[in-house]
Amino acid sequence: MTELRTVDFWFDPVCPYTWIASRWMVEVTKVRPVGVRWRVMSLSVLNEHRDDDPEGDWEDYMWAPVRVCAAVEERFGQQALGDLFTAMGTRFHLRGDWGNLTAVLADAGLPEEIAEAAESTAYDEVIRSSHAQAVALAGGDIGTPVVSVAGPGGQRVGFFGPVVSPAPTGEAAGRLWDGFVLMAAVPGFHEVKRTRTGEPRFDMAD
Repeated sequence: MTELRTVDFWFDPVCPYTWIASRWMVEVTKVRPVGVRWRVMSLSVLNEHRDDDPEGDWEDYMWAPVRVCAAVEERFGQQALGDLFTAMGTRFHLRGDWGNLTAVLADAGLPEEIAEAAESTAYDEVIRSSHAQAVALAGGDIGTPVVSVAGPGGQRVGFFGPVVSPAPTGEAAGRLWDGFVLMAAVPGFHEVKRTRTGEPRFDMAD
């Protein structure tokens, strides 16, 4: 029996490329022996010490969804967090509906009162702690998502990305995953990058 490989996937639900990468990760679980452990991170935390604000007017809103995610994970666990992320991404990125967190929770089959966490700082330290784990693996000059797997010696290896659009499906998703695992197995491998062109595409690539 093939051993299931556990992948840590850190996300901020407001990021469109993170949403696309997460759909790729879900596709990978269909074609490779992979299980995903969803983890929260925060673009607000990532950018809070910058002189410029790359997120602009979004900054005041950006804490709300990730706080709700942290509350759901603490109260209901990993499966519920994954379901919520799917519901958030569907409303935010596919429908353009950003303003109704109670509806998102209902979509995920979760109590709507958890939306109150959006205006509370009660989960901020939990978010910061999870975010710090991602940074410890992938470095400070990163974004979201961060994906982590076990390297050759069993230690966790983390990378920012992949930034891919649209998300590959089926065996194409599996081949991209295979490449990711190969990179993670190379000691001292740090970065592959090229400039993005065009807007994020939320359809799935055949």
